[in-house]
Amino acid sequence: MAKTGKTIPVVSIVGKSNTGKTTLLEKIIPELNRRGYRVATIKHHAHGFDIDREGKDSWRHKQAGAFMTVLSSSRQVAVVEDVDRDYNIAELRDHYIHDADIILTEGFKGNLFPKIEVFRAALKDDLLSRGDENLLAVVGDKPPQAGVPFFDGGDINAIADLIETSFLR
Repeated sequence: MAKTGKTIPVVSIVGKSNTGKTTLLEKIIPELNRRGYRVATIKHHAHGFDIDREGKDSWRHKQAGAFMTVLSSSRQVAVVEDVDRDYNIAELRDHYIHDADIILTEGFKGNLFPKIEVFRAALKDDLLSRGDENLLAVVGDKPPQAGVPFFDGGDINAIADLIETSFLR
């Protein structure tokens, strides 16, 4: 839940591989922070991941059979939890994220939340979100015919304005 008790809004940054989704997030996050917002992110990895290194104590706890391990320090907390399926964005938001004003996601191409698609004409592909009623805007190098606002990837203020106006005010 957000600090106000309301459901935290979610905006997904989607696009094909190597279009610049992470780079765009790296620019939007500090701009929203500068405006006073607390931003949480969720990154989806389709093939799994491992943040724990073999031999570390937390890795050893998981190997011994703990279904959940919490790593804690004076600056960070991380949770490694076994799950029986791929959680959707709403479940991840509701289960793990708190005290945020907005959640920006990356890697959930087919979700039902508002989307900003990163598009590169040089890849000669169509939009992933063409016809998706949740497509909010397109960011890229050449405007495709999409019926939504288009932003150049360098126009971070305008992209942040759209997010702020649509979800944070």
